[in-house]
Amino acid sequence: MERTAIIFLGPPGAGKGTQAARLSQELGFKKLSTGDILRDHVARMTPLGQVAKPIMERGDLVPDDLILALIKEELSDRVVFDGFPRTLAQAEALDRLLEETGTRLLGVVLVEVPEEELLRRLLRRAGLEGRSDDNEETIRRRLEVYRTQTAPLVEYYEKRGVLKRIDGTGTPEEVYARIKGALGV
Repeated sequence: MERTAIIFLGPPGAGKGTQAARLSQELGFKKLSTGDILRDHVARMTPLGQVAKPIMERGDLVPDDLILALIKEELSDRVVFDGFPRTLAQAEALDRLLEETGTRLLGVVLVEVPEEELLRRLLRRAGLEGRSDDNEETIRRRLEVYRTQTAPLVEYYEKRGVLKRIDGTGTPEEVYARIKGALGV
């Protein structure tokens, strides 16, 4: 079996986690969400969780060395990355890891949603799920961090010819159909 990977990018609240989960389940890929992995460590009060918790509560990104250690530990033959990489340094490190493991990148899905819609979605999610990392101040900080640190990945993957821009508005079914069409799966 060929080792393959798909990357989902987009701002917090764009729906990439929902869509990555659906696609990974349908295709039989392992879904890797650094956010889910980090929240699990925080909930279990592991040493990593204790380091990550205050960073996450501020809306900042957890340092690359911690994230990359988690990714390497979790990598499998067929994987969907949900919200990783988030910086150019992470993208370059992931490229090296995929090359080392003989994993082919099938595409990078960029789920795009207007900022006011993102804010509305995240505030609703905070109320429904009680997530302490989703209050308006932290959400705005996370969106700013995304713009400054993660958005440059769009150009990086565009230059490599693997970026697939997806309109993230509409029903989850409509967005999913756009993603499958863009990836040709």
